[in-house]
Amino acid sequence: MATLEAKNKEIVRKYPEEVISKGNLDLVDEIIADDYVEHNSARPKPLRGPDDVKEYVSMLRTAVPDIHCGVKDLIAEGDMVVRRDRSTGTHEGEFMGVEGTGKKAVVEGNHIHRIEDGQIVETWAQNDMLGFLHQIGVFEPPGE
Repeated sequence: MATLEAKNKEIVRKYPEEVISKGNLDLVDEIIADDYVEHNSARPKPLRGPDDVKEYVSMLRTAVPDIHCGVKDLIAEGDMVVRRDRSTGTHEGEFMGVEGTGKKAVVEGNHIHRIEDGQIVETWAQNDMLGFLHQIGVFEPPGE
């Protein structure tokens, strides 16, 4: 029988691998709680509930249609799971006010998820958006 931590890690793994990378939006209702809140350093306000998640993932997959989000580490303790991932893809559509550039980018991210009753109820997300914006040519770093 799988431990609670193992079950929670599998729930969290589905989000980047199935929802983001493959666009399986039907899975969102299964793994994201109705009262879900995502605190994301790159967004001015939190995502709330499955519909916000679906809208965000749809926008992301429109901006980067070939996105692949690969899980590098999952660490679980009790109801918390920490996920480290690496996303790759080509910036083809509008994202954060920047029209598609056709440039490939890599973004590293760290996320802390809280799980209740088999669903993700809260997430704290940190993604290297500054690195992404540099890679797609929005700016040159100081000194270059």
